[in-house]
Amino acid sequence: MSLTDLLRPGRIGLAGRLPARLEDLHGPERGVIVLPRHLAWPGMREFDVADDRLRRSLYGLVLTQGRRNDLARFVNPRLLIQDWPLLRSSLDPKLRRWCERRLALRGQASQAAPPGPGSPEPAAGGADTGAGWPE
Repeated sequence: MSLTDLLRPGRIGLAGRLPARLEDLHGPERGVIVLPRHLAWPGMREFDVADDRLRRSLYGLVLTQGRRNDLARFVNPRLLIQDWPLLRSSLDPKLRRWCERRLALRGQASQAAPPGPGSPEPAAGGADTGAGWPE
């Protein structure tokens, strides 16, 4: 392999960027993460992991733009599993498939996402029509 081949952009691809398994992720479960400039320049760089929306934005950035060591450093495996049902829909299909295969997240996609603000909930004591609306 020539030096030109080694330096060619995009050579590593998804397979080289993603950790081999979910256990290789060691990101924090709480606190504020400050991303390096190569991931969030000139945009927002500080993300509070306790804030669900900020964390999903952080994970989306790191999954799409990060290197293997960035994923290992900033992504927490338990929180990724928790966020996967919502996060997966915002990712490129190819990246989503790679993550689901390599990080064993495929089964997580079928779990129901937790209800968010504005989600309809059945009324207490009322009949449930199956659509989340009381009769």
